Formats: sequence, C-alpha cells, structure tokens
Amino acid sequence: MRNTPPPCDRTCHDREVSSATFLEWARAELNRVDPHEADQLHRDGGLLVDIRPHHTRLADGEIPGAIAVERLVLEWRLDPAEPTRLRGLTPDTAVVVFCTDGTASSLAARDLKRIGLPYATDLIGGYRGWVEAGLPTRDGATEAIT
Repeated sequence: MRNTPPPCDRTCHDREVSSATFLEWARAELNRVDPHEADQLHRDGGLLVDIRPHHTRLADGEIPGAIAVERLVLEWRLDPAEPTRLRGLTPDTAVVVFCTDGTASSLAARDLKRIGLPYATDLIGGYRGWVEAGLPTRDGATEAIT
C-alpha cells in the first residue's frame, strides 16, 4: 500500500498543497479503470461520461454511447438526490468519467463519489488512452447535457 497523504478535509485549508498532491489525493479515493475495464462496465450498463469541451470532442471524436456533460453542471446532473439528475441514475450506477488524458476526470470522479455515487471512477489515460487501446470511436461531437 502506498504511503499517501489523507484526502483533503477541513484542515486542508490550513496548508498549501501542490496540484500534483491534490490530484494524488483524489486518485487515492478512486478505483480507476483502464480502457478495457471501462468498456466492460459500459457494456454491463455503466455510464461513460465525457467532460471534455465541445471543441475538443469535435476535433478528436467521441466514444460511442458516452454522454457528454458540461463540467460546470456535472454534479447537478449526476447527483442521485437532485431533481435535475439524469433519468435512471441511481447511487448503484457505475459511472466512468473521462477527459482528454485522465487528469481532470480524476477530480470530477472524486467529487461524484462524495455526492453519493460510490461507484464513480475515472478512465486511466482518458480519451487518449481509449484510442490507444484500439477501442471504438466516432467522429463529431454530440450536444452536451447542460
């Protein structure tokens, strides 16, 4: 087991931490998945959530079956207790968040766990990792849920 600092709690504001440390703390709270594991979770009914900006999805493509959710509204659309949540989402839903390279998605997934999605995680390597694994993609960019 790694010697990892505890996650940021109320005392976190009393000390400064680097962005790398902050990211490490977030990832310590996740059971991150590789592209093939994410694909299997999706085939088993899990939700793939793309938080990349529209212009990035338009340039690079998308994962078929993934839903795009603007990062600004992610917690409100995926909070199982919110009336504005995605239809069918429950606390038992496996949610795999991804960004371009798997950095921002780690922070987002950690936040989703904290609001009531215990099976939220992120995709190791992000969209780039998915592409490198040879998994299917499609051109274009669907409209994001806002």
